[in-house]
Amino acid sequence: MPTVKVNDISMYYEVHGQGEPLVLINGAGASIEMLYRLIPIYSRDYRLVLFDNRGVGRTDKPDVPYTTQLMADDLAGLLDAIGIDSAHVHGTSMGGMIAQEFALRYPDIVRSLILAVTHCGGPHSIVPPSGDMAQMYKLPPKAAAEAMLRLCVTEEFISERPDSFQRLLAFTEEHPFVQSSLQKHAQAVARHSTCDRLPEITAPTLILAGDADRVVPVDNSRILETRIPNAERIIFKNAGHMLVEAGDEPHRVTIEFLKRHRIEN
Repeated sequence: MPTVKVNDISMYYEVHGQGEPLVLINGAGASIEMLYRLIPIYSRDYRLVLFDNRGVGRTDKPDVPYTTQLMADDLAGLLDAIGIDSAHVHGTSMGGMIAQEFALRYPDIVRSLILAVTHCGGPHSIVPPSGDMAQMYKLPPKAAAEAMLRLCVTEEFISERPDSFQRLLAFTEEHPFVQSSLQKHAQAVARHSTCDRLPEITAPTLILAGDADRVVPVDNSRILETRIPNAERIIFKNAGHMLVEAGDEPHRVTIEFLKRHRIEN
């Protein structure tokens, strides 16, 4: 298993494909397996870097306070250890918060920035009612996995594409979120705050959101767009937090954006 020593942890990572480096940063509680379905989509043209954030999967899980700044520093240490001096950076949900901090702390490393279904945190972010998320921490793992998945997709997706929903459910049950990891990551999300610093981001930025997102309400994407210079924003209609309702469109849009910001050697 490829691991490197980064800060106070041993960090698990994988690299797939050739080309310009593209880093994918996962959301809260999610292990690297959640990204495997994206390997054939992006590794054809990019050197795809996947990893487990601290607190999850095969990366160490120290019992210390977690912040998105700390996890951005983890990523910087990983890229340095594997010899990548710059990369396109794609973050989803909590991963998008880590990506914001990474772009602010390490601007020379970021070739372009993709922020999916995420927010800037602090008093400027728009949060959903906390009841659903709070209840999940009290459920046994299998029930928690289903509750989380139902929150991340729309009711229309569940009713109109039951086979797809069942496949997603089987996957989440096979690779369940670890509640202790979710709690640590939830603390990092609660501490995240970049709104006042977002105008300092210099990388070309693409913002993706679903207008039916019940985890990160879509208006958060407008806040990011107005604060990040020259950012582009695309909203997917009737799509929830996972954007699965939009099919391959988020990936098509992302690849088109990446190609426009290709670095010629």
